[in-house]
Amino acid sequence: MSGAPRVTVVVPAYMEGDAVEPILARFAESVELPFECLVVVDDPADSTVPVVEKLSLDDPRFQVVVNTYGRGPANAIRFGIDRASAPVAVVTMADGSDDPRQIDELVRLVERGVVIAAASRYMPGGQQVGGPFVKSLLSRGAGMSLRLLAGVGTRDATNSFKAYSTQFVRDVGIDSRDGFEIGIELTAKARRLGLPVAEIPTIWLERHAGESNFKTVEWIPRYLRWYRFSFGPRLTLAELKARTAPIE
Repeated sequence: MSGAPRVTVVVPAYMEGDAVEPILARFAESVELPFECLVVVDDPADSTVPVVEKLSLDDPRFQVVVNTYGRGPANAIRFGIDRASAPVAVVTMADGSDDPRQIDELVRLVERGVVIAAASRYMPGGQQVGGPFVKSLLSRGAGMSLRLLAGVGTRDATNSFKAYSTQFVRDVGIDSRDGFEIGIELTAKARRLGLPVAEIPTIWLERHAGESNFKTVEWIPRYLRWYRFSFGPRLTLAELKARTAPIE
């Protein structure tokens, strides 16, 4: 479809090489809304770069961009959302774990007025297939308790596969600087501001190519910061910004 993009798909990538090509091909087949896709890498020598550059010759909706905010997935996602030209940004991984056929539905929820539309593994109809047991257990426990006790609006605050109002993200800022905790950070901020969050069920499949760059032991303290922040009284935007700051 032609026209100005209604969604910017942000894909942080690290040394995906040829494995990223069929993933991006699925985006082209699955997303019906006008879109642009920014594949964000930390290094111009990343093996993902030539694959995306070749694809972009035939389909200019796909671009590879080099993150200048610092290394790591959080910085890559920050950079991608800042570069987004569409009013909605969808963050999804480069490993094929997420279902790109759901991007349109997530975008339409944001267009209807929520600031975050989450793809949820833990609501009825959702499922996680594969992945480390401990990581899954902690993620499910965090998601369910946040919805029940803090009222965050989704059972899966930790999942990275979400659609965001780009204006919301730019207003609240992203404090995370290293890991994949941006999903829970922005969900926590929306809850403290009293802004609407919605969810749809998703089936997450363990990556089928390459190696995961997710390390459970390292991410727990980062996630706990935003888990705790989810609880508390409603804040104004100025109050929220005064209570949060980047952790370098």
